[in-house]
Amino acid sequence: MKSKSLLGLRETSTLKEIKQKYKDLMKQWHPDKHKDDVEKATKISMQINEAYQIILDYCNNYEYSFDEDSIKRKSYSPSEWWHDKFGSR
Repeated sequence: MKSKSLLGLRETSTLKEIKQKYKDLMKQWHPDKHKDDVEKATKISMQINEAYQIILDYCNNYEYSFDEDSIKRKSYSPSEWWHDKFGSR
């Protein structure tokens, strides 16, 4: 996923980690901090915003919660996940 790589996320990143990474990148690439190349910083900021929005849309519309506490409470083994998602064979 392009969004994941643009934001430098791991496959197992929590929503809290995603939000923090977004904030850090926006601070780093804010056009006001790049007076020498505002156009490049603006372009990168827009890409970061778009990637973050794609990930948030996915998380908000996904069937399962990405909240860290929810993930810790409901940790599945691969076979438990399969059974929960598709039922028994």
